[in-house]
Amino acid sequence: MNEFMETRNEKYAASLIKAFERRHMKAFYARDGRQALTKVMELIPDGAKVANGGTMTAAQIGVFDALREREKRGEVTFIDRSKAVTPEERRTVYLQAFDTDVYIMGTNAFSEDGQLVNIDGNGNRLAALLYGPKSVIVLASMDKAAATLEDAIARARHTAAPINAQRFDIHTPCKVTGMCGNCNSPDSICNNIVITRNDSKNGRIKVILIGETLGF
Repeated sequence: MNEFMETRNEKYAASLIKAFERRHMKAFYARDGRQALTKVMELIPDGAKVANGGTMTAAQIGVFDALREREKRGEVTFIDRSKAVTPEERRTVYLQAFDTDVYIMGTNAFSEDGQLVNIDGNGNRLAALLYGPKSVIVLASMDKAAATLEDAIARARHTAAPINAQRFDIHTPCKVTGMCGNCNSPDSICNNIVITRNDSKNGRIKVILIGETLGF
């Protein structure tokens, strides 16, 4: 990243942090994935029970590997969803996530006025964002920013979802064409759209803005 982009990101993040804080979310800025990982670990106290949603950003910056190492040292309990193989095991893991101290997830988009937009197929990630875990850490690379709420919804549906669809063995228009087909397919990964416009728990949601392109 060049120095001009870094400078812009720092200034932009400062404005975004104020927007999130007006909506009672805590927000932080990390210049890159390494700094973001450090902040994530700072926000997870020893003794915490930790779970996560499906987040490529967390995987890319090494969050899960770091949690496995902390669990080996007896510092945290990590509900590792990657170990779930069958539908029954996945359901158990998803339900366990509600009774955790910290839940880690990404976001599909966010608006400049501090609203998070997330789109999901099963809804387990969105359910944990809304209720259950005592603290939610949202990893949000700066490329997820959108000028307005409408732009953020468009990004989630027309950019994030068609890319995300490529990861799965599903049959949807976006899997084939790379474009949102506004489908009602049984395989749709856009069944639920959640807009988080305010944090009623005043700081339960913690957004880490990352000045590096991560996830999708």
